[in-house]
Amino acid sequence: MNDYNKAFSRLYDVIVRLRAPGGCPWDREQTPSTLRKDLMEETYECIEAIDEKDAAHIKEELGDLFLLVTMLSYMHEQENLFTLSDVLNNVSEKLIRRHPHVFGDVKVSGSGEVLDNWAKIKIEQEGRAPKNSILDEVSSALPPLDKAWKLQKKAAKAGFDWPDADGVFAKIAEETQEVKDVLNQPDRNHETLEEELGDLLFSVVNLCRFFQIDASTALQRTNAKFVKRFKYVEKRMKETGQSMKQENLEIMDSFWDEAKDL
Repeated sequence: MNDYNKAFSRLYDVIVRLRAPGGCPWDREQTPSTLRKDLMEETYECIEAIDEKDAAHIKEELGDLFLLVTMLSYMHEQENLFTLSDVLNNVSEKLIRRHPHVFGDVKVSGSGEVLDNWAKIKIEQEGRAPKNSILDEVSSALPPLDKAWKLQKKAAKAGFDWPDADGVFAKIAEETQEVKDVLNQPDRNHETLEEELGDLLFSVVNLCRFFQIDASTALQRTNAKFVKRFKYVEKRMKETGQSMKQENLEIMDSFWDEAKDL
């Protein structure tokens, strides 16, 4: 048995022990439904580690994902629905089947043709019925920002796209004005404002997609940048004996500019 087999067998054995009678009460209480949130959180933590390019952090977060995937597989194994081996063999078979240009004699000209073949194989070889709409292929479980990006990508692949970036910028300007129009109404409706802000967000996501920028990744970087700068402002305000409050906004802005320069 090589090191990879030993390592994975060890993880599997640990999880079996945790789930066994006399194991960990918390682990024994978990179900696939209760671990859904953990799976999502650990995935985003792994993405954050990748963005940071921190190898030690990436290693830790990938381990957490392996833990959850193995735990979820073993839960179904306990219910005699399928085994962990089934999960691993299925994904290996799928990869081989969907890569005939690697494991067969099919020739491709590039990644675009690979994706086209992938879609055909799903229908012709795996018997997956084509969707009523190409947008039905986008998972409803995706976070809204990611779903918007994928919906737009699918539509663009079908030719429903702006011919150039000017159209995208014009759409953002249009949606921005519609938000302002709602805000200028003396009896503005909250739901209408929510709808218009949603349209504006959707348009900004489309701008990201148009320039092949992942919207979630871009926003995550901005979140991290905001946290770093805001913590600097907090630190400087504390050092100078200032309170974090609206009345000191001008001072906080000056420290914010310092953070940007740094």
